[in-house]
Amino acid sequence: MDYTLLLIQVLNGLQLGVLLFLVASGLTLIFGILDFVNLAHGSIYMLGAFICASLTYALDSYLFAVILSLPIIAIIGYVFEIFLARPLYARDHLDHVLGTFGAILVIDTIAHLIWGPAGIAIPIPNYLDGQIMISENIEIPTFRLLIIVVGLIAAFGLLWLVNFTKLGMLIRAGASNRTMVAALGIDIRTLFAIVFAIGATLAGIAGMLIAPITEASLGMGNNIIITAFVVIIVGGIGSVKGAFVAALLIGLIDTLGRSFLDDLFKVFMSTAAAENSAPAISSMSIYLMMALILSFKPKGLFPPRLR
Repeated sequence: MDYTLLLIQVLNGLQLGVLLFLVASGLTLIFGILDFVNLAHGSIYMLGAFICASLTYALDSYLFAVILSLPIIAIIGYVFEIFLARPLYARDHLDHVLGTFGAILVIDTIAHLIWGPAGIAIPIPNYLDGQIMISENIEIPTFRLLIIVVGLIAAFGLLWLVNFTKLGMLIRAGASNRTMVAALGIDIRTLFAIVFAIGATLAGIAGMLIAPITEASLGMGNNIIITAFVVIIVGGIGSVKGAFVAALLIGLIDTLGRSFLDDLFKVFMSTAAAENSAPAISSMSIYLMMALILSFKPKGLFPPRLR
């Protein structure tokens, strides 16, 4: 086995995992705490990429663009909660799905009108467009390493916020018994709007980080939202810790499967059959893993204590 390639693919899997966590963590907060199914969460991810791309060219600085994009995405999430999510809280999940699916169509149309049908590529800044030497044969792109570091900082920061701050205490209390929290004089509507804004900001960060590698493009959020739902189901709906562990697990399984599964299949089948079957099995691997885990732990790996 080529251990250099293995290490590189593990790092690529960690990069995918932290991006999935940034999207899924906001989704698990909204779904697990507000009990709201938000299919349009991926559209916020897309808006983060487009807004950051526009500001990068306007300011000629990717760093400043990210800094300015964060409050814009938070405000979008806050407004989204007030005008779309809040009227649907009392309805069932089917209404949530229909309402947020309509929001996807509206947001995609608005993005098409503003930015056009073509994607927007963001150039990686010169100071991040390099390689970091780990060993004689292993080099890691600086920007990809930055994505991993930012994702880990966001993960531990969110865990600290939820578990060790007053806001986190209120969020956990609201998830457990929103009626009692409201009876104690807490403005539960504002609390839920803040949770929604935090979730939107996390998804926006993921879009800002991935855009220089791929590009900001219409519908990019639709591709990641299904995987994000798999993450929160495997990790446990409402669990930030579960979302983090599941995202890393799914990122590694997906990346390593696409890289090495065909070599494994060649041990017991022909080369042509291995090359044809490996991509299909690899794309199914995370769903097979989800089914296996849920058969033993129906509530996910780390279900919240208070539900």
